[in-house]
Amino acid sequence: MTYPEPPELFEANRAWAAKMVEDDPDFFARLSEQQTPSYLWIGCADSRVPANQIVGLPPGEVFVHRNIANLVVPSDLNCLSVLQYAIDVLEVKHVVVTGHYGCGGVKAALLDQRVGLVDNWLRHLQAAKRDHAAELESLDVEDAHDRFCEINVRCQVLNVARTTVVQDAWARGQQVQVHGWIYGLRDGLLQDLKVDVSSLDDLETLTKTYGP
Repeated sequence: MTYPEPPELFEANRAWAAKMVEDDPDFFARLSEQQTPSYLWIGCADSRVPANQIVGLPPGEVFVHRNIANLVVPSDLNCLSVLQYAIDVLEVKHVVVTGHYGCGGVKAALLDQRVGLVDNWLRHLQAAKRDHAAELESLDVEDAHDRFCEINVRCQVLNVARTTVVQDAWARGQQVQVHGWIYGLRDGLLQDLKVDVSSLDDLETLTKTYGP
C-alpha cells in the first residue's frame, strides 16, 4: 500500500472542504459558532477506529478522547479533564466507552508482552486480568483476547461512573448515562455490551454483578 505524503493530505483536505460547502454552504459557518455534542466517546487510539465515521455522525456531534486500550485511570488528568469539560460545560448526556476486538494494548496485557514505555500504562489492566484469570485461562488465546477486550470495556465504564465528575453531575440532577460498546474490526459493527450506568444505584448493582 502506498501512503500519501503530507502535501497530498493538504490537497485532500481542500477537496473535502470544498465538497462539504458544495453539499451544505453553511456547514463551516454553523460549525464554527459552537459545539453541542450529546456524546463523549472514550475510545482506543487505534487508527482503525474513528469515532464519528463509525456512528455516521458529522463533525461537532461527538466529543472524543482516545488513548491506548481506551482506559479511564483515576490519576489521568488528561482523560478526567475531557470528562469534566464534556459533562460540566458541554453538558453531554451520554459517555460511551468503546473498545474494539483485536486491541493490541489489551493483547499485550493479556500475554504479558513487552512493548516499551506503554507497558507502564497497560499495568492498569492487570487487576482486571487477575480478577478474571480463571475465565481467561479456560479459553484459547483468540477467544481470551476477545473476552478481555469486553471485560476491559466493562471495567472502564465502572471507572467512569466512579469519578467525582460523574457522581457530582448525578448529585445535582444532571442526566448522564455511561455506556459500554465494542467495535468489530472484521465487520465494522458496534455491539452494545449492555453495561449502562445512570445512577449510583446502577453503579452499585453493576459492581455487585461484575466485581471490583
